[in-house]
Amino acid sequence: MKFRKGDTVQIIAGKEAGSQGEIIEVRPKDNQVIVEGRNIAKRHTKARSANQKADIIEKPMPIDASNVMLVVKGKPTRVGYKIKDDGTKVRVAKKTGDEV
Repeated sequence: MKFRKGDTVQIIAGKEAGSQGEIIEVRPKDNQVIVEGRNIAKRHTKARSANQKADIIEKPMPIDASNVMLVVKGKPTRVGYKIKDDGTKVRVAKKTGDEV
């Protein structure tokens, strides 16, 4: 997966298309990411004990990784890889060629 926790991404498909946010969780097994403050769903919780109350919580839901693009210097770009001279693999922005 080309995304990591803390990356700024732009959503390119779905009801949140065009909005940007920071990744708070990455799920490589499911090819999904959770973006902070985006794709919010309301979940109703039941009171489990006498002193607890029922509530409606807002929770960010996962988005498929194919529906987001990495943002570098304010512009969305695709991500590639480059191997440096010392053998380390780094992510590279396809648009600018800069390391991410």
